Amino acid sequence: MDFTPTEEQEAARDLAARIFGDLATHERLAAAGTGSDAELWKALCAAGLPGAVEETGLLGLVLLLEEQGRRTAQVPLAATCVYGILAVARHGTEEQRARLLPGLRDGTTVVTGAFPATGGVVAHEGRLSGAVEWVPWLRDATHVLVADAERGLWLVRTEDAAQMESVELTAPWSAGRLVLDGTAAERLGTGAGTGADTRTGAYADVLAAARVAFAGLQAGVCAGSLARAVEYTSVREQFGRPLSTHQAVQLRAADAHMDTEAIRVTAYEAAWRHDEGLDATEAALTTAWWASEAGKRVVHTGQHLHGGMGADLDHPVHRHFLWGRQLDAYLGCGTELLAELGDVLAKGEPS
Repeated sequence: MDFTPTEEQEAARDLAARIFGDLATHERLAAAGTGSDAELWKALCAAGLPGAVEETGLLGLVLLLEEQGRRTAQVPLAATCVYGILAVARHGTEEQRARLLPGLRDGTTVVTGAFPATGGVVAHEGRLSGAVEWVPWLRDATHVLVADAERGLWLVRTEDAAQMESVELTAPWSAGRLVLDGTAAERLGTGAGTGADTRTGAYADVLAAARVAFAGLQAGVCAGSLARAVEYTSVREQFGRPLSTHQAVQLRAADAHMDTEAIRVTAYEAAWRHDEGLDATEAALTTAWWASEAGKRVVHTGQHLHGGMGADLDHPVHRHFLWGRQLDAYLGCGTELLAELGDVLAKGEPS
């Protein structure tokens, strides 16, 4: 098990860090409000970073998302790579890959996901009906990867949806409510055979990849929050010396650092297993649990260590707090993930 990035992964990560550092500034993020940054998204796609994920794999994507999370950059990178590029590349037909991947690479096609499956959408003869109360980055998307009640995967063009309403989440993810009413949909893949194993397998694979990717994003959010806290406590003085010299502050920061590393390492392991073609179900649930539970602790710590400044809604650290809390809830909270992991372990499924 080797998590050392390849030269290609390192190059992509370093390029992403430069682009996010140049464009995802506090002023630009404040100006974006609850919307996405179109100029930043264009720059990332022009640099070939979404398309590079086909070669660098899920681990390469996790490295990119760490850099996004450090800056809380408002672009649909995680969604379009997991629900679009990786899903189509792994489960799409040859025709779907040829038709969809070029637009996904250059950013003209943006895919988000109505995940996880909650039974709210029903498929009948290639048409979908039902509602998904909130879908991240829906307002940016040209397509939605929808999981139906039987865990089949369908691509829906957003322009064909019966209704889309803006929804404001804890984090500014350009989310929306998706309503489908006999909406035409395209099955991802062939749907060959009886369908149950084929559909469930593809759904489980995409869900596991999504959990790993968003855990990587959470690792970056936590690292960014902690870095801001370290910088602040190093210059803010109390009783004539920097806050960072106080033992209580050091212990709190140390705990946050360990939590952040736990999220990162478990995300790397799960991504590595996924890229190697090994079963990543347990590992994906493990890193998702760390991202939920530990991530929540870290962003609270980041805000707490800023003292009164942490209560300022316009302070940059508050964005990390909002993102951390949103990621805590997305794709399953801690107790739900533990229950699911327990079921997997009880069944003795291979890992």
